[in-house]
Amino acid sequence: MIRKTLAAAALALAASPALAGWESRTSDDGVGETMDRLVSAVEGAGATVFARVNHAEGAAGVGMELPDAEVLIFGNPELGTQAMQDDIRAGLVLPLRVLVYDDAGQTVILWQEPEEMFGDLTIDDDAAYIESIEDALDTLTGAAAG
Repeated sequence: MIRKTLAAAALALAASPALAGWESRTSDDGVGETMDRLVSAVEGAGATVFARVNHAEGAAGVGMELPDAEVLIFGNPELGTQAMQDDIRAGLVLPLRVLVYDDAGQTVILWQEPEEMFGDLTIDDDAAYIESIEDALDTLTGAAAG
């Protein structure tokens, strides 16, 4: 019984966005408006928006329901290329992704920490571009939060 309880607690902790290499912040506005600000911030910073995916709309298209949830796929080739030059497998986690979703009425902006994203690759944790990506994600998601 104790093992099952400990295992359940460990799974709950691992699934928490506040742990295990995930960062988040909240927005007082809805998913759409928050995502619009994120798109504007990304484009204003000179990065490229590759796709904006509306997961709730996709679910509705097959007769299923999800709370509002959108992911933005974007990047800056000057930074991403450096990571891929160090380890081409970085192309599996790049371009960057930020999820904006409704969590019981609270809009959450969620992204994976770059150090964690590149954790299993042969990329030095102290690579200057990792800090640049972290700073960019912080700035861009801050702008999205309003």
